[in-house]
Amino acid sequence: MLNTFRSSVGKSAGRSGAVRMLSFWENVPMGPPDAIIGLNEAYAKNPTPTFTLFGDGFFAYASFKPMIASGGPKVNVGVGAYRGDDGKPYVLPCVKEAEQRILASLEKGELNHEYAGIVGEASFIDCALKFAYGDEADVLNERLVAGVQSLSGTGGLRLFGEFIQKFGHSHIYVPDPTWGNHIPIFQNSGLEVRKYRYYDKSTSDLDFEGMKADILDAPPGSAVLLHACAHNPTGMDPSMEQWAELSQLMKKKELFPFFDCAYQGFASGNAPKDAAAFRHFVADGHKLALVQSFSKNFGLYGQRIGALSFLTEDPDEASRVLSQLKICIRPSYSNPPRHGARIVSTVLSDEQLTKDFIDQCKEMAYRINSMRIRLRTILEEAGSKHDWDHITKQIGMFAYSGLSKEEVINLRDNHHIYCTLDGRISMAGVSSGNVEYIGEAIHDVTKDR
Repeated sequence: MLNTFRSSVGKSAGRSGAVRMLSFWENVPMGPPDAIIGLNEAYAKNPTPTFTLFGDGFFAYASFKPMIASGGPKVNVGVGAYRGDDGKPYVLPCVKEAEQRILASLEKGELNHEYAGIVGEASFIDCALKFAYGDEADVLNERLVAGVQSLSGTGGLRLFGEFIQKFGHSHIYVPDPTWGNHIPIFQNSGLEVRKYRYYDKSTSDLDFEGMKADILDAPPGSAVLLHACAHNPTGMDPSMEQWAELSQLMKKKELFPFFDCAYQGFASGNAPKDAAAFRHFVADGHKLALVQSFSKNFGLYGQRIGALSFLTEDPDEASRVLSQLKICIRPSYSNPPRHGARIVSTVLSDEQLTKDFIDQCKEMAYRINSMRIRLRTILEEAGSKHDWDHITKQIGMFAYSGLSKEEVINLRDNHHIYCTLDGRISMAGVSSGNVEYIGEAIHDVTKDR
């Protein structure tokens, strides 16, 4: 390769004798766009206007009625970030209050911007673990949990993959389908990704029997990824009875459960309810791991705040696991950011702010659920011959619509509505002003199916 480089440099000499250095990166191919980022770029390039905001803050579908014949205004329901009914990003009032308190503490000199420790903010980790495991969880009181702050859920997933690969795991089972980033994260961690059945597209429902059969076939000791609540992308969760059956099945097979908890409090509006499956596995005695994200429930998308924890056999084992997590973290990002961690810990360590947070989570969850009901009603009233009850059976930010790839493309090309090619619709992008338009468009692309 060095000889080739020298030859190329020699050939690049001009009349003046100057040598043009060969780029080291000229053979680097263009990578494919990320599915979500590419969708956003395509939406931005579309010159079609969006719904207009009027004085009352609501989208006005009626004002665009004349435009419907030519395709209508553009709508983005692909992004996994909450929007209010006015279509704008939403900052929780409890977060604003927490930031004001943090600023006041900085001005008094009580806080600073020095590095956090390798594991992160101790107060945040304490609050995050209590939020998931329970305030008075025995496993926390007995110091059986090794926990660190992570770079949101994504960073926690990568840290988990690197850690278990380092200590003997070669593969991990993930649901089919799962969040699109799960697979490259684990592959880049050096793990083989295997899939277990999860969702039956023909019935738009959980494939519980297939799920059990595939998990039973997993070799003992295998790591198995489970979505704690509001499965992404399907929004279809097992019932508590089914979770209990899975827990016993996985104990019998000596499998290693790993929960991804990205929507606690946001999914149902009830944080303990959203943690019920995970807590059931803890109560059943599993030695498991958990990754948490505070992007959705706290609206802290840009702060990259999460936590990764391992439930171990005893305090000594927890200390050893924590020491090795530090060794993984130090050469990767050294230590995590502090601001978002301080926001979460300020809220969850204060009784009134915690109450406010719970109420505000309920408001977000209820708005999304009301849009589910309205969208299903519009489709049924439009005379659709299809069964849309899965839209209201699902939970969380996303609706797995059942649209085919061709129907999604039709929706985009002819109605300027943008969602991912698997038919996943972000219900956070559906508002009281555009839901009628979205429902009528979905009916139009599915009526001849």
